[in-house]
Amino acid sequence: MVRDEYGGIRVLANVCRHRGMQVCRAERGNASHFRCPYHGWTYRNTGDLVGVPFHEDAYGGDREFPKSEFGLLSAPRVASYNGLVFASLDPGAPPLEEYLGGFRFYLDFYTRQSPAGLELHGPQRWRIRANWKIGAENFCGDTYHTPYTHQSIAEIGLFGEHKPHKRKEGVLYFADRGGGTTYKLPPGGFADRLRSVGYPDEMIERMARTWSREQRALVGDAGFMVSAATLFPNLSFVHNWPRVREGGPPVPFVSIRLWQPVGPDETEVCSWFAVDRLAPEEFKQDSYRSYLLSFGTSGMFEQDDVENWTSITAVAAGRWARRLRLHSRMGLSREGGLLREPLADWPGPGQAFQGFGEYNQRALLELWCRYLEGAREAVEV
Repeated sequence: MVRDEYGGIRVLANVCRHRGMQVCRAERGNASHFRCPYHGWTYRNTGDLVGVPFHEDAYGGDREFPKSEFGLLSAPRVASYNGLVFASLDPGAPPLEEYLGGFRFYLDFYTRQSPAGLELHGPQRWRIRANWKIGAENFCGDTYHTPYTHQSIAEIGLFGEHKPHKRKEGVLYFADRGGGTTYKLPPGGFADRLRSVGYPDEMIERMARTWSREQRALVGDAGFMVSAATLFPNLSFVHNWPRVREGGPPVPFVSIRLWQPVGPDETEVCSWFAVDRLAPEEFKQDSYRSYLLSFGTSGMFEQDDVENWTSITAVAAGRWARRLRLHSRMGLSREGGLLREPLADWPGPGQAFQGFGEYNQRALLELWCRYLEGAREAVEV
């Protein structure tokens, strides 16, 4: 991904059009052009091919080999939302805001705490021997694992008093292309509830001015705050507020991560720390510590989760796994009906349920199946 000389954002295939070598091998930087280290073909940061060694002698010049026809391939659809850049290889893909649909309402809690936007640090990159969908569906709606997988984290006081039932009080929501989890906040108004998770007053004032009336109502009236979420297919978010100092107040952090499949049994995780650009410097430092304590390569939650996910993937490779029919019907009756009705007074878009359930996981995997079936039908046609 580059910003060209004209200020436009482009997503280019990092593949030289001569022998397929990477033309950019840096994680980040500033460059007006990219030169292939293999044979020296040179591209502008717009993707245009502008230099070919011995172009006249080796290729017969522009008459025989017009450079304009061999620029870097570019994604046909590129758009951004709250500073996050999305690309699609499908020229017929819907506009980004249409794709996001109702999930935009929840995405703002992570990415738009003020008009100034986000400041990102990272990514941390690491690989886990697990299928990418396991992490994606966990972040999408699995509150059921928290009291057990993360029991030791609660017991050492990272989140204050150990109350496993707190997860049961939260709401699960799913809106169009994504879903997530929430925590129930203590009694109080909008500002009081945000103070309870560690936000300073100056940030709360900006949130009140930036978020819509319905978004403020989710926190102030309904008393919920977003936690983990997944946007289909493999982009996840987490918002939490552990204590970075013993006996100290909670400190909230936001993290964004990509579950990049390497194969059916391996995933590269790319994890960014995100913080509002206008946040006080002391808050930024403490929030970063809070993130490192909880998630990322050193995070305590991360170690617990990956132990489960790698075991699941290893078991799935065995013969017995192909005979198993796993149970994914939490929240459904034997006849397939809902054990509880969706919340009628939920202030956000989509469908929301209070308590435990696998509504979100089923919705996410149903989307995945729908896309796979659509691709198969297109190939058959």
